[in-house]
Amino acid sequence: ESFEQSGSSLLTLGFAVDHHTSVVIVMFVEATIGLGLVALLISFLPTMYQLFSRRETLVSQLDVRAGTPPTPVAMFRRAKVIGWIEFLDGFWLEWERWFTELEESHTSYLALSFFRSPHHGRSWITAAGAVLDSAALRMAAMDLPRSWQAQLCLRSGYLALRRIAGAFDVTYDPDPAPTDPISITRDEVDDVCDQLRELHVPMKDDQDQAW
Repeated sequence: ESFEQSGSSLLTLGFAVDHHTSVVIVMFVEATIGLGLVALLISFLPTMYQLFSRRETLVSQLDVRAGTPPTPVAMFRRAKVIGWIEFLDGFWLEWERWFTELEESHTSYLALSFFRSPHHGRSWITAAGAVLDSAALRMAAMDLPRSWQAQLCLRSGYLALRRIAGAFDVTYDPDPAPTDPISITRDEVDDVCDQLRELHVPMKDDQDQAW
């Protein structure tokens, strides 16, 4: 009987009725909860889909510019071929905004981090890594005028990923030293720099300093 009255109230069906005052109060509370859940679903799902869609727009755009999965070499190769490599400042600004929105949305709605891209070869976290690697290479290794846009993009990116990691209790060093070990090896960086030189991308001569 209790189960029947509870289900009838929560789902607002109203076929089970009890006229005791205390039970009627509980039935009204459950009916309100039921309506509230429906209202939350109606409001939250479109909001989350909108945030997901905005995240994936730039991820899809990166597919055009850097391949699938995206890599810095593929992006700079295309940029060099089409004469875009000296005009990347707008690209860094777009991704700085993307990282800012990513931090806000993925710390407010933690489930968004698990929403996969529609294309099986794309991932928002892989895209973020490729953009940050590209910005780091642009700043450290390329012989081009200094780009504050790339620097802010890099900072925006690692701050966003740190705060998302913090929301999931993933530990990280908040103040790493330049000499701390990293997951990328010197050989990998040298290989990327050599590939970019072969593409006639202007690179700095002092590769030790770039590293």
